[in-house]
Amino acid sequence: MSLIVKDKRFIKILAANIFSSIGSGITMIAIPWMIVTRENGASTLGYVILLLTIILFLIAPFIGNLVDQLSRKKLLLCSEMIGFIIISLFVIVGFINGSYTTWHLVILFSSGMLYDSVFYPTLFAMNQEIFDRSQYKVLNGMMEIQGQLSAVVAGGIASILIGKIELHWILIMDAITYAVAFLILSTIPYIKTKYPSHEMIDTSFRKKMREGYDYLKERPFLFLLLFSAFTPYIVIMITNYVFPIYIEATLQADGSIYGIHEMLYGIGALLAGMIIPVLIQRFGNIKILLAGILMFTLSMILTAIFPVIILFLILSIIFGLGHAITRITRNILMMEIIPNDKMGRVESLFRSIGLAIQITFLGIFTVMIPKIGTIPAVSILSLILIVSVVTAFIGKQYFSRDLMKKYSTRK
Repeated sequence: MSLIVKDKRFIKILAANIFSSIGSGITMIAIPWMIVTRENGASTLGYVILLLTIILFLIAPFIGNLVDQLSRKKLLLCSEMIGFIIISLFVIVGFINGSYTTWHLVILFSSGMLYDSVFYPTLFAMNQEIFDRSQYKVLNGMMEIQGQLSAVVAGGIASILIGKIELHWILIMDAITYAVAFLILSTIPYIKTKYPSHEMIDTSFRKKMREGYDYLKERPFLFLLLFSAFTPYIVIMITNYVFPIYIEATLQADGSIYGIHEMLYGIGALLAGMIIPVLIQRFGNIKILLAGILMFTLSMILTAIFPVIILFLILSIIFGLGHAITRITRNILMMEIIPNDKMGRVESLFRSIGLAIQITFLGIFTVMIPKIGTIPAVSILSLILIVSVVTAFIGKQYFSRDLMKKYSTRK
């Protein structure tokens, strides 16, 4: 651990991600709440997220191709620069108009989602590329601690600021964090790994996705485990629509509760980052992965059965803990097994499947929730998670250490 902590590249990546996470985190908490609380806000937010999810589904192969083909450092710098320009333009709009229309909020929210869809897969692949395999466990644990510490700060600040200051002042903070992250990332020494020409042939997006499919087709139990591990992430993305309405309409609470929920979620995930290395060392990666999925599932079930503010806030910690445990162990498993030159395409395949599921249920929930409320939607998400738990245990049953060695192509 001491070696990676002393690595200047690691320190700079942490610092850049802290600034990006806090700034964009505050904005991405405030904007959905502002949309939901406007007239017909629940339907508006639902259709916006549905449309964005469809767009992300269509461009997922393109993003995976970019991550595998281009310099990951340049891709990160481009995403920070574009984010800074967009946010700065809306700061000017806010000062000129004094307020934002719903369409302004929609564009801001959309740019934030698109930024996340490029930044985080790129950062993940770059970390795998520049750090040694022996550092993956500590690396992912530390990245989780940093990310969730940022989420705690973002949630806490958002709970204080929502409804109390104008949005353009929040956007100024966001623009500054993009600029600082850009400057820090630009100083990281990086040389893109060059793979043999037969491994990185320029082909169609469909063939690129086919490569990811073929890789996992030969490893069905790895696919089951990883897909089950992606399910909590899929559900989290759907709750970005469901939970603001759940808090506002079902719990009848204000924006501060939404901010506190995000802060407590971050605390749970922060705790996961701190204890994961010890747990994996003692029980093994796959057992902890299963525990994370089960923990997250139980939290969603209790949220559906008992719609009470205090319980929801307590469960927010468990949500964060379960999801973070699942994400960290999933990342470690992928880093240890999947070749770096295929990482972008394999992850894009899972993201495409996840986005297809999101599109389906966001379409259903957007029509359903304004009519019958959020409890049926949360119940459906609970059933999806129960299926993922069963699938994960089936995958684990056959995914032995011998199979794991067989699947790994990285020595």
